[in-house]
Amino acid sequence: MTIKLHCFGESGHSYKAALALELSGLDWEPVLVDFFAGATREAAYREGVNAMGEAPVLEDGDTRLTQSAVIQGYVSDRTGRFGGADAAEAREILRWQFWDNHKLSSQAGMLRFLMNFLPEDKRPAEVIDFTANRLRSAYQVLDAHLAGRDWIVGDGVTNADLTCCGYLFYPEPFGFARAEWPAIDAWLDRLSGLPGWKHPYDLMPRAYRASQD
Repeated sequence: MTIKLHCFGESGHSYKAALALELSGLDWEPVLVDFFAGATREAAYREGVNAMGEAPVLEDGDTRLTQSAVIQGYVSDRTGRFGGADAAEAREILRWQFWDNHKLSSQAGMLRFLMNFLPEDKRPAEVIDFTANRLRSAYQVLDAHLAGRDWIVGDGVTNADLTCCGYLFYPEPFGFARAEWPAIDAWLDRLSGLPGWKHPYDLMPRAYRASQD
């Protein structure tokens, strides 16, 4: 049975789940969430897909899961991949997933939305500057950690990598320039060099572009 992932290309959190699915080799397909048309705020979505009004959502038979880290964990349970070599690595992966969702992806997702998907006259300059400064601190932490190592945890790619890269391949401006962070830059090259890797816009359908047509 083909796994369905309710997602949209502009969502970095969706990308975390989609990339894990794609690299795992599981049979899956994306189901477009028309986010920019308000799909996640509609009663049909809240009642039938995700009461939290978020994407991604994984459906695998009778199993329905939300939150990207939970979906990644499910992929690891199904395939034995990306979950760490032992319990200590699994805890360290979880630590980075929590850090990312609090310090990196949450800030990057909001800043990218404010800078690119709002009308120019509605973009709050003070909020953008504040968030960009917070993000620089997160980039510093990640770049320092990756200096001298290939992957965030252990000797191979794990859910820590597939989580923390969630927004960093997107082309829209959001206070991130790869050239400023050499260890992150090299790590992203390693990720994009993995067999089966795809850019988020090649892996999932885009909702913003569809909403403009």
